[in-house]
Amino acid sequence: MVRIGYTMMTEQAGPRDLVNHVVRAEEAGFDFSVTSDHFFPWLRSQGHAPYAWSVLGAAAQATSRIPLMTYVTCPTFRYHPAVVAQKAATMQLLSEGRFRLGLGSGENLNEHVVGGGWPSVDVRHEMLEEAVEIIRALFEGRHVTRHGTHFDVDSARLWDLPDEPPPIGLAVSGDRSCALAGRLADLVIATEPEPGLLEAFDRHGGTGKPRVGQLPVSYDTDRETAVRRAHAQFRWFGSGWKVNSELPHPDSFEAATRFVTPDDVAASIPCGDDPEDFVEAVRPYVEAGFTEVALVQIGGDAQPAYLDWSEKTLLPALRGAFG
Repeated sequence: MVRIGYTMMTEQAGPRDLVNHVVRAEEAGFDFSVTSDHFFPWLRSQGHAPYAWSVLGAAAQATSRIPLMTYVTCPTFRYHPAVVAQKAATMQLLSEGRFRLGLGSGENLNEHVVGGGWPSVDVRHEMLEEAVEIIRALFEGRHVTRHGTHFDVDSARLWDLPDEPPPIGLAVSGDRSCALAGRLADLVIATEPEPGLLEAFDRHGGTGKPRVGQLPVSYDTDRETAVRRAHAQFRWFGSGWKVNSELPHPDSFEAATRFVTPDDVAASIPCGDDPEDFVEAVRPYVEAGFTEVALVQIGGDAQPAYLDWSEKTLLPALRGAFG
């Protein structure tokens, strides 16, 4: 059985709308939700980037059932890992145990704003490993003083801790990140249905742990409208993680995707209102071994119609196909 999730994409809607959307997603029957954590949108056409953690706190109070998760937070540049630990523990309390902390090594697009530079991916993985160790220690209620390679912690302790700490997920895109996730994470996160990522995760200790994927979709009763929307707001998606993590500004993504056509986008993102197209787009994730798939409906204004259609048509179709 594959759990189907809803994505609160902070790059395409403002904070109040995001909360309203996840309330409706809970009503529609989505199994869980995830939230991006950006300082910039990928493209100017998306037009938003509110502070994800304020949105999450509001969502925790506005909902009662649907799980919440960062997808993903970088705990190494904009945020110190001790602050991430405090935020995540508070979210677990506010949501009464519905929160999962998704972490990753970050994107230059969001992390450059604090002026710390953008080191190589190997250094970013070192920083992520050290950050996870700090967060785990604080989740255990320990009084933490640490002078590490990348982070200092001076006499830190979390005073409001949930009975069960939030599970930690790590985003993966290659062997090194899979090794980190297998050793350090409670679940794995990926944006592509590559079986090799999950196999590497398992080799390094991930066997039996949840694995969460993500898939963009563009619902509209008029397929051409859906394709145009996907091209306008999501044509960056096919560039791959090695490119996407390095570009520093929405204008960089505009330049990098100037030759991507609407047909290119429609070939990789299901568009329109035929539920079978969406089922077939989810299938590679299921066959790769993902246990959860979070769908991203493209376009902030398109959320209400998408959520109504999901309740009546899409979710029944997906559950009929995958359990």
